[in-house]
Amino acid sequence: MSRINGFVGRRNFLLGAAGFATAGSLIWYQQQTSILQADGADANPVNPHPVTATEALKRLLEGNQRFVEQKRKYPDQSMKRVQSLAKGQYPFASVLGCADSRVPAEIIFDQGLGNLFVVRVAGNVASDMAIGSLEYATSVLGSQLIVVLGHKKCGAVMEALQEKPAPGRISYIVEGIRPAVARVRLSKGDVRENAIAANIKYQVEKLQSKSTILANLIQKGKLQVVGACYDVVTGKVSVTT
Repeated sequence: MSRINGFVGRRNFLLGAAGFATAGSLIWYQQQTSILQADGADANPVNPHPVTATEALKRLLEGNQRFVEQKRKYPDQSMKRVQSLAKGQYPFASVLGCADSRVPAEIIFDQGLGNLFVVRVAGNVASDMAIGSLEYATSVLGSQLIVVLGHKKCGAVMEALQEKPAPGRISYIVEGIRPAVARVRLSKGDVRENAIAANIKYQVEKLQSKSTILANLIQKGKLQVVGACYDVVTGKVSVTT
């Protein structure tokens, strides 16, 4: 099995994670690889300077402190940076965050192009698509940290606290949160704050329990998943799990 910095390579990720390796799928993979190589997308994903989970979290929290204090450095946002990333990306951390417009990860962590692999969905729900994206970020691109980033006053979590069904496909989001809020519905304190914290913890657990790829990386010490909460009033990010 080919590996990148100890991680599974692109071919094995695409075929192995899907659970099939038929002749037809191999032809499909070769066609897609040719397209990727022609476009120069992640043509050389081997990270020459891998960042540990501990260092990655430190960088994020330091960046958030700069954001809170309004002393941002706006790193890695030059045209030179754009051009250097044209043939490959090396994100030092991945973020599963809420799609809320008030919580853009690159801004609140004061990061730039190529620093973070960000997946955003309402309620920071670890859906199948989100998990697949994070499997790619970790096993192929080599990110060793995933931050599940929730936030205070999260509308999706508030909706999940309601007894009535959610309209349309919003229900998919709400149902992905309800197991978390059920844990704290009768707990002491502010049920809304408790529900937000419980949802972050639940999505962290789900990433580890629903993905063999992520679980294996965690077991081998090559990945850490942490939960964090963003305060929409102060701008501060606090680690919760």
